[in-house]
Amino acid sequence: MSSAAPTAPDAAPEQAFRLADQVNRRSRAVRLLAGVRRHRLDLLAALVCAVLAGWVTHGLWPDPAGRTLALNPEDQALYEWFLAVDARALLGDFGLLTDRLNAPDGVNMMANTTVIALGIVFAPLTLLLGAPVTFALLAAANLAGTAFAWYLLFHRTLRARRLAAALGGGLCGFGPGMISQTNSHLHMTAQWLVPVIVWLVVRLLQASDPGPTTLDGTGRDRSPGPDRRRMLTSAAGLAAAVTAQVFIGEEVLFLAAVTLLVMAISYAVADRDLARRALPGFAGGLAVAAGLALLVLGYPLWFQFAGPQGVADGMFTPAYFSADLSSWWTISPLSVAGSDQSARLTTGPAEYNTFLGWPLLLVAAICAIWVGRRRLVLACVVAGLVVGALSLGPEVVLGGTRTALPGPYALIGGLPVVDGALPMRFALALLPIIATLVVLAVDRALRGTGRARRLVPLAVGAALLPIFPTPLPTAERPAVPEFVSGGHWRQCVRPGGVLVPVPLPTPKEPWPMRWATAADAAFGLPEGFFIGPYGRGGTAAMGTFKQPTSALLADVARRGDQPAIGDEQRRQAARDAEFWGASCIALADDAPHAESLRATLEQLYGPATRIADAWIWRV
Repeated sequence: MSSAAPTAPDAAPEQAFRLADQVNRRSRAVRLLAGVRRHRLDLLAALVCAVLAGWVTHGLWPDPAGRTLALNPEDQALYEWFLAVDARALLGDFGLLTDRLNAPDGVNMMANTTVIALGIVFAPLTLLLGAPVTFALLAAANLAGTAFAWYLLFHRTLRARRLAAALGGGLCGFGPGMISQTNSHLHMTAQWLVPVIVWLVVRLLQASDPGPTTLDGTGRDRSPGPDRRRMLTSAAGLAAAVTAQVFIGEEVLFLAAVTLLVMAISYAVADRDLARRALPGFAGGLAVAAGLALLVLGYPLWFQFAGPQGVADGMFTPAYFSADLSSWWTISPLSVAGSDQSARLTTGPAEYNTFLGWPLLLVAAICAIWVGRRRLVLACVVAGLVVGALSLGPEVVLGGTRTALPGPYALIGGLPVVDGALPMRFALALLPIIATLVVLAVDRALRGTGRARRLVPLAVGAALLPIFPTPLPTAERPAVPEFVSGGHWRQCVRPGGVLVPVPLPTPKEPWPMRWATAADAAFGLPEGFFIGPYGRGGTAAMGTFKQPTSALLADVARRGDQPAIGDEQRRQAARDAEFWGASCIALADDAPHAESLRATLEQLYGPATRIADAWIWRV
């Protein structure tokens, strides 16, 4: 009895705590369920975006390591290598100058489209399942994320009805240009931060506006004034978003900045009172955002343009990468109503940026007229005309024929940074511009009555249907040699050392880079597929100069003929191996003209050693 007395008071608090914990857990579950119910339509929109993105890229999913995008496999090999190198940041082995390619000079990571931020964020997945899985995931996630981010901007910021916002977001994320860029250009399809940047710019503008001047009885201004706290948070957020986008894709940021600049000027001309009230605070906020961003970006940008292996100019010819005027009213071959014959109007399957089709152009023009003289509409129309004109390049091309008519791009061509963006990619900025016009029109129709309530959404849907995307073509790719996938490469090269695959990787045939990708970039390679200062006069070029031995082996792989090898060739082979810092040279069984290559290598470096499915020479 005496022992039972003190336990009764102690049991009551314990039971109370348990009861309170149960109540809290039930309360959290109720709040979670309520949140799901409240946002169920938004969650449904996200699910639809994810399903559509998965369908477009579904050819990769059965076997990401064994499948490749059939229309641009070279760039896929490059980006998978980028992801493998980026992932090494998780292992403490990463720098803006990597020695894992182009040994011994290395590659400037900032001068290449290395999607550093994405590679680091997804590093655990890459190290666990391999870069091909990460590539396939990002190819789909970029489409879905971009579409959903624009949907949220249209719905939350423009206050558009969900159907209107969904149509606009779908066009931004799954328009012809986005689908074609998904053929391996991860840096161009990762646009889901652009709506965030737009929202932050709008938020900064709103916070900078003190409102119309209101005077009290004494003649004093009683307007609320700028919201300085909101201005500061918007500027800080903008700096963070811009910084992240630089490490994802600078070209997308450049296109967004040009478009926003044109829209801001147009809006200011249309609403001079707003410009006069908000410009000082808005400009100050942008200056703060730029200053904060430069604290992080200053050194990486210097490294990109002036650091080791950096390049200060673009390497692509603007005249070649100009949009054909007739492509604007043509439907993309990657759309349900497209034709393969129209592919002749662009430079390749990853650049169907202007293939919007005449139905969408016509409906967009009608939407702009029907919505009325709103300042946002005017800004969109002006920006659309500007970026559309710039996409035509320095000389207008019509139906594949150069007309000798100068294009507006000639006015800005050659300026710093400008030539780093291909002219035809200015057209990518038209997707959100046209989407905004569509959203405004459909939203107005849905809020009204009469025939327009049904007619406008149906007309927009009919215009979007011909450009509905088809799944991206995929194909099987050869397996990586077991010599690499099985880790046997460690028998002839230490981690961090240089392995020389035969033939060596080139921009047109980067396949040996898949060896390094499969090994998580644990060893380096000579030469390769990258942008470096190897053009005339140190200008930007793709790849590097081939060493004499590399050129000799490439010729054997191409023709199958065995060249005459003498003492001079053997001495040159030794010098080249020393120049590369090579630990060993490897020839896989599936190499082109493998027998001829093996015989040539044995004359250059002596007898080979067999390891798994490869012959190796330690040098």
